[in-house]
Amino acid sequence: RNHDTPLTLTHQGLVLAPAGGFDRSKDNQTFRLEIEVMDPHGHNCSGAVRVEVLPPRRPRVTFPEPQWAVTVPEGVGPLELVTQVQAMGDNIRYAILAPAAPALFTIDERTGEIRSTRRLEVLHVRLLVRAYNALRPADHATATLNITVQGRDRRAPRCAPAVFVTQVPETMSPGSTLVTLTCTDPAGAEGALRYDLEEPLASRFRFRMEGPQLQVNTTLDYDSEVAATMGFQFTATIVVTAGEQPPRSTRVPVLVTVTPVNEFTPMCPNGATFTVLETAPFGSPVGRVAGTDRDYPRDSLEYSLEGDPGPAQPFSIDAHTGERAAPSLPLPQHPQVPSSLRGPAGEIRVVGPLDSQRQKSYRLVVRLTDTHNDLNPAERRSCLCDVAVRLQAVPDQAPVCTPEVQELQITAGLGGRQPVTRLACQDSPDGVALTYTIAGGNEDGRFRLEGNTLSYIPDGLAEPRTYVLLVEVWGSPSARRRSTVVALVVHVTPRSTPVPPSTTTQRTTPRKEPRVITRTVAAWLPPAWFVAVLTICGALLLAALGCLARSLLHR
Repeated sequence: RNHDTPLTLTHQGLVLAPAGGFDRSKDNQTFRLEIEVMDPHGHNCSGAVRVEVLPPRRPRVTFPEPQWAVTVPEGVGPLELVTQVQAMGDNIRYAILAPAAPALFTIDERTGEIRSTRRLEVLHVRLLVRAYNALRPADHATATLNITVQGRDRRAPRCAPAVFVTQVPETMSPGSTLVTLTCTDPAGAEGALRYDLEEPLASRFRFRMEGPQLQVNTTLDYDSEVAATMGFQFTATIVVTAGEQPPRSTRVPVLVTVTPVNEFTPMCPNGATFTVLETAPFGSPVGRVAGTDRDYPRDSLEYSLEGDPGPAQPFSIDAHTGERAAPSLPLPQHPQVPSSLRGPAGEIRVVGPLDSQRQKSYRLVVRLTDTHNDLNPAERRSCLCDVAVRLQAVPDQAPVCTPEVQELQITAGLGGRQPVTRLACQDSPDGVALTYTIAGGNEDGRFRLEGNTLSYIPDGLAEPRTYVLLVEVWGSPSARRRSTVVALVVHVTPRSTPVPPSTTTQRTTPRKEPRVITRTVAAWLPPAWFVAVLTICGALLLAALGCLARSLLHR
């Protein structure tokens, strides 16, 4: 019934506190409610409810410690955080009581953060800070804060090692630690050191820093053109920084040299099959075996044939990629392979007689061995390759001469050689040069052959004379050489003897019944260098025997 109270009563009989709460500025508050209750039939009753509002039990404002000290470095800028004070209690607010001037610091009244108002220099300041209850200003506490601004140490950090140089194999896995730096800060803030990595473009992302540890970040591949361009050396710089403003830093140069590891086995070419004429002479090239190797330097291989050359294997292969008798060079620390040892293939050559009737093809086993691919020269890899050599048969056809029998008449002149005739012969269509020799009828040596040209050497002949010469024409210089014999009947008349006008100077006998003599001679024509080497070896042997005999006689 009474309306002089902030309390409210609902129809269900609930007594509610004021919507805005009670006035906290009063200690104790008492409210009396005159209440009347009525039912739907008009019956009622009345009574009184007394409500007493007690003051809250709040803690008093206090500081955990009455005083404390803070040290900050010089150079702290305006409005930078210096420290933060905290008091216990409700509705806490903060204020700086002293010193009032100069106002070097300001405090946030709600958070207690103390910030500088200017750039700080070396000094010592004592602040008197008050914390109080905003609703009850009489509830407060005071504390003393000693702030010391300390000068900075301008010396840069010191690191060991100051320069890092190392050599690692290309197979070093990512994540491996190359070096752990030991750095100290003269200012005594070792925990605040920062480690960063500066890399040139060619070495970027090769390494990484994990704290003071320099680690491998990616594979250090030696078998790449990028590594070869850089001389297989990667550089970087570790920057060790201490402090904030201005930062103090030390730079540690890093040089990492990558060494080769023989990782890959040489690979054989696909379908190495060659064809050679069975008439191929000694030293003729058959083909080139082009092996591959992914180790750097690329395709640096040596070639060899399994088994010794002989009748069963009349072939040899150049060991150093086509360069005969290439020198054997030691492997340098970073191999720069001589150009004489670089090449795409090993060349197979003929070193023995070939005969397609005895054997139509040969199966050669070529060993490919890599070189200069590892720091250790003994670490070499090899593989075996199958090479097929097929012999191409050459028809056993003797040279054909036209005509095979000639009758010639000449008049002996004076002076030098006198041409008689030029033989017209040809071999098989491969165009091999023919060899001409006088096989008979030239007992006094008056005739000479230069190629296919027959010449006569005058000797003051007094009487006419007839010579029957047999000229043997040889074909290709193979193991089974074929030859043809040409018969030449030469009538030589002295210059003083008159020649009847009706006599013809050249008469060719019809080829009705020619008599052809064919003879097959197996011959081996060594090359000129072989004859020279054999002659020198014989001379050295005779000289050695002479020296031995002389020493025995002296004894």
